[in-house]
Amino acid sequence: MAIKDLTTTTARRPFQRRRKTCPFSGPNAPKIDYKDVRLLQRYVSERGKIVPSRITAVSALKQRELAKAIKRARFIGIMPYAVQ
Repeated sequence: MAIKDLTTTTARRPFQRRRKTCPFSGPNAPKIDYKDVRLLQRYVSERGKIVPSRITAVSALKQRELAKAIKRARFIGIMPYAVQ
């Protein structure tokens, strides 16, 4: 029984992660509006924190708009600041 040499085995390609596209860019994309609580709730964690763009794949410009809309909705009282 021959022992396999581990140094000469074929190296697999590293995991290629597909670049996600921004959900707010492109045709028929939803508008970011502070009154649309259902949309904004998808970008807030269970603890009430705004989810970072590296997780949600939102572009930098749209992430700033999203954060502003979430903060505005919190300020006028249609979204909670933190969950109890």
